[in-house]
Amino acid sequence: MVESKRPDSIARKPNAHWYVVGTVCVGAFMGQLDASIVVLALPVLRTSFHSSLGAVEWVSLAYLLVLVAMVTAVGRFADMVGRKLLYVYGFGIFIIGTALCAFAPSLILLDVFRVLQGFGAAMLQANSVALIVQAMPPTKLGKAIGVQGAAQALGLSLGPAVGGFLLVLGGWRLIFLVNIPAGLLGMALGWFLLPRSRHLAQREPIDWWGIATFVAAISGLLLALSFGNDTGWLSPQILAFFAAAVVFGGLFIHRELHTPAPMMQLSLFKVAPFSAGISSGLLSYLALFGLLLVLPFYLKYSGHESSAQAGLELIVLPVALGIAAPFAGNLADRIGAQPLTVGGMVLLAGSMVAIAVHPVTGIVLLVELGVAGIGLGMFTPPNNAAIMGSAPREHSGMASGVLNMTRGLGTSLGVAMTGLIFGLALGAGAGAAKSASDNTHGLVAAAIFLAVIAVAAAGLAGLRGRTRLNSDPTLTAEG
Repeated sequence: MVESKRPDSIARKPNAHWYVVGTVCVGAFMGQLDASIVVLALPVLRTSFHSSLGAVEWVSLAYLLVLVAMVTAVGRFADMVGRKLLYVYGFGIFIIGTALCAFAPSLILLDVFRVLQGFGAAMLQANSVALIVQAMPPTKLGKAIGVQGAAQALGLSLGPAVGGFLLVLGGWRLIFLVNIPAGLLGMALGWFLLPRSRHLAQREPIDWWGIATFVAAISGLLLALSFGNDTGWLSPQILAFFAAAVVFGGLFIHRELHTPAPMMQLSLFKVAPFSAGISSGLLSYLALFGLLLVLPFYLKYSGHESSAQAGLELIVLPVALGIAAPFAGNLADRIGAQPLTVGGMVLLAGSMVAIAVHPVTGIVLLVELGVAGIGLGMFTPPNNAAIMGSAPREHSGMASGVLNMTRGLGTSLGVAMTGLIFGLALGAGAGAAKSASDNTHGLVAAAIFLAVIAVAAAGLAGLRGRTRLNSDPTLTAEG
């Protein structure tokens, strides 16, 4: 297939590059919304399908695992065949997977359909930042990525809130059905408003062995973290999962270092701004999604709140994030990424400490969530812009894929690791609290863990150095 040319009336407009940003924001928002929208539904799904916490977590993890595993490979493929092409078709696959999820008759089939949905989301997210990098003038790159980062983070953060209202309105199936019309709109916008790709990389074979070993390594780790409480940490099954993660992880690194056409260009990590941004970004999403995982359980069982009430409280975080993100992206163009990213993670760590010290509902929790949202809003756009600005233009799709892969990996680890800490603090293998005080203990333990993660992210962000954002001025796009 060949990419279609956008109408000349669109290409000639002086603000055509902002049409690209707006179109990409639709996919960025939807992809992350669906990563998190099921979080508030997990207690409902657990009851509906009579499953353990570890089993029902895979409604979220199945989607995230495919997103993590495929987004870098898709980004590399897009570098060769065209980013617009894969972006538009990604919407089609996403819509089909979403519709199947809405009518899934069992938990296993819901997991299977989430895999298909996750593959469509990988096609969207692998190309989102790369499309912006090609379309925007260098002086506006930070602001544009700030807007896209806000849309992406808003989708991730709004998921639990939107999910809570939809659960009240029509049950868990509605959280999938609502995405279909939005997906059709995004597909149409992408077809007409996105420019054709330039600076395509030379076509090379896809590194299927690299993909396979990476999927096996991440699957082993997430399976071990998800079911360790249920089956015992020293059980043969869990030890086998950990062993698989180590063995296949080693095989993946060996493969990528020795194959001429790797799935992931590991040499990118030799660039300090890139590796510092990727590692701190992973930890930031681990902290965000870990918080979004435990709060619905805490609000439901300790605060005795309905899904709608919990969703209304959780919306404070994305609102604060959405307000802070564009300002941070614009400011990063002038002062660089380091002060904003370090300061944002320090704010996030402070909010986690406050939640651990005062684990209550009401206005105090709303303020704490607001501070967390501001910190994440300060961090995300400058970090994304610095990562993409440090990558060679011919690898912008791969760099965008790695960026989104680590976001998905951080989200997955947030679910698995924070769920583990929460479950251990409850003292219940299945993760079910015996009383409201048990849930409070679980929240305190999780908040302390997430505060440590945020401090580590701040330290890593500081390693990038005090450099201004930059991009190659030849990164332009044609109609």
